[in-house]
Amino acid sequence: MTFFEAFTLAQLALAAGIVFGAYVVRGMSGFGAGLVSTPLLAFVFPMSVVVPTTALIVFLLFIVLTIRDHRLVLWDEFRHLLMPTLVGVVAGLLLFTALDNRLLLKLLGGFLIAYSFYMLITQRFGTRQLTLSTHWAWPLGFLGAFIDALFGGGGGMLVVIYMHARGAGKTEFRATLAMLWFVEMLTRIAGYAVVGFYTGDTLKLVALMVPFMLLGTWVGERITARVSHETFSKILAVMLLLSGASLLLK
Repeated sequence: MTFFEAFTLAQLALAAGIVFGAYVVRGMSGFGAGLVSTPLLAFVFPMSVVVPTTALIVFLLFIVLTIRDHRLVLWDEFRHLLMPTLVGVVAGLLLFTALDNRLLLKLLGGFLIAYSFYMLITQRFGTRQLTLSTHWAWPLGFLGAFIDALFGGGGGMLVVIYMHARGAGKTEFRATLAMLWFVEMLTRIAGYAVVGFYTGDTLKLVALMVPFMLLGTWVGERITARVSHETFSKILAVMLLLSGASLLLK
């Protein structure tokens, strides 16, 4: 069976549109590509194709971003998050083929919605924004990577909340998350490869989607370059709200 017999032209066109839109969102906010693309692509392809495919696409992007933005990384924050992230990925990979429990995603979705409302309220009424110590790096870093490895996305929002509560600036926020998720994706992809999820057709699908990922990222970054830190915080809150809703509906 050839590549275009495995996937129809209609499937490929729809997938390209989904990837482009997801990476416009990711280019604007610094995160969210998996939360947008994974649930929608699941209507087009089986999850055994979607999860490893989306992981490899975003990993290729993170190679570019880590080379470009490594000087902006908050290395102290990166070091606090690195080990719990790696441990979480390994735990998620071990359960990836054995566990099918959506309760954790539902709970995470509810939490993200509640936190997004909290962010919007603090911005609207000027109340004190939540701050977190580095002691929160282990539970949030571990759980975020665990959920990402297990379900192909969603858990990264916990690290987004952690970095926002640490007071990271817009550019440093994006660069640090890109570096952290580069390492996470490298570990996840190795695990998916060992399990055997990367077939020739999957790799061809990734190659076809990469131009749409790059174009979407470019468009999103052009948009966000024109917004203030306050506007960025509002976009972040709305993204968390939409991400939470996506998880509840997943």
